Formats: sequence, structure tokens, C-alpha cells
Amino acid sequence: MEVLDSPWFLLKHDGTTYGPVNFPQMKEWAAQAQISPLDKLSNDKTSWMRAPMLPGLEMDWLVELTADRLYGPTTLGALREFFLMGEIQGTTPVFNATDGTQFTCEGLIGTPEPEPQQEDATEIMVPSRSGIRVSLQQRIRELEAALLDERRAYDVLETRHAKLQQLYLQKTGEEPME
Repeated sequence: MEVLDSPWFLLKHDGTTYGPVNFPQMKEWAAQAQISPLDKLSNDKTSWMRAPMLPGLEMDWLVELTADRLYGPTTLGALREFFLMGEIQGTTPVFNATDGTQFTCEGLIGTPEPEPQQEDATEIMVPSRSGIRVSLQQRIRELEAALLDERRAYDVLETRHAKLQQLYLQKTGEEPME
């Protein structure tokens, strides 16, 4: 049995697991922005890989959110969804991670129109759409952790400075400067 023919499971970054579903369903979820670059996939629930690592999902696109911040990789369908949700603009730069080509979102996918919602006859639980905000929230957490580390380092240095200043004043007999 080929790997893509086996049942697949999706582990969202929040810990929720979906599946088993067939690979075409997993690919459809990726195209509908229901799989983010932070999510993981498995066909045995033992070994997990980041979703963009599975070539069949075609998560090949990076979105330039700012000059130094990218989102992705993600699918063309997800780009379309982000555009429709207002999370990216037509002028937002996007890059193909496999060949390095650059486009604007609108230049790549055109001006999409919302598709009508279809009723799903199956009773499987489906993941909600992932937005780019997931990545921004993760970045905020990373920056907050880095800020906390910097504050701790600053406090340690400030304490060391005070001790050295006190030692210096003791040895020289000078009055502390205000």
C-alpha cells in the first residue's frame, strides 16, 4: 500500500487531532487553509511530520507579511482563503519556496470570489480554517519570551553593576554619585 493511500491524521498546533481521513481529503483541507505550517501529519499516529514537509499537499508558498516576517509555507488555495478573509491584500508579495519566483497575491491567484458553502454529507469532524494570525500570535509569544529573557539578563547585570560600584566605593573611599 502506498503511503498516500493510507489513512491520515492531522495534529493541529493546539493539540487537537483530526482523522483518519484519506489523502485527497487532507489535501482539500490544506487548500482550504485548514492546515497551517505549524500543524503535523501522520499515517500511523506514532511518527509526525510538519505538514509542509509532505510534497503532495503542495504547501509551496510563502507570504511576506512584513519586510522581515514570512508566513508559510502554505497552498495556493490557502492564499485565496487569506485574501477572501482580508488577512492579505492583492499587493501582498508571495514567493514560491521551491523555485524562488515572486508574485503579488492578486497576480498569482487573480481576484477570487467566495465559493458557496457546500454541505458535507459525512459526519467527520473537520478543522477550522487557519489564519495568518496563528503565526502572528506565535511570533508575539516568541517576542514576549525574548523580552522576559532580556529583562532577566538586565536585572542580573544591574545587580552586578551595583555590587561592583559598592566594592569600588569601599576601596576608594569616594562618595556614591547620584
